[in-house]
Amino acid sequence: QAHVVESGGGLVQAGGSLRLSCTTSIRSFRSYMAWFRLAPGREREFVAAVSWTGTNTVYGDSVKGRFSISRENGKNTTYLQMSSLNPDDTAVYYCAAGAPAPYRAYQYYTYWGQGTQVTVSS
Repeated sequence: QAHVVESGGGLVQAGGSLRLSCTTSIRSFRSYMAWFRLAPGREREFVAAVSWTGTNTVYGDSVKGRFSISRENGKNTTYLQMSSLNPDDTAVYYCAAGAPAPYRAYQYYTYWGQGTQVTVSS
């Protein structure tokens, strides 16, 4: 059974930065890893995705230019560097894996972590 584990969430002031990490036990195939977030009263939102090699990245419109996703080539760990955070970024952030392409729809990802809370205070 594949495992996906996130870490790095917490409380930060508006304008600050935070880095999330995600590690999976998936080693049998090459796939995209991604981050989604879920805030109260909102739908699950695509944040970013990265390819196996780390060379192909895709971002959601609301985080483009502020967040950066990275992945070591061929490794099962991905990072989400978040900068210029604002209260609208407050959410539970989920790491996902198992998609063959950088899909923005969560249904394409097979494996999910438990989520890590990010809270941005004003």
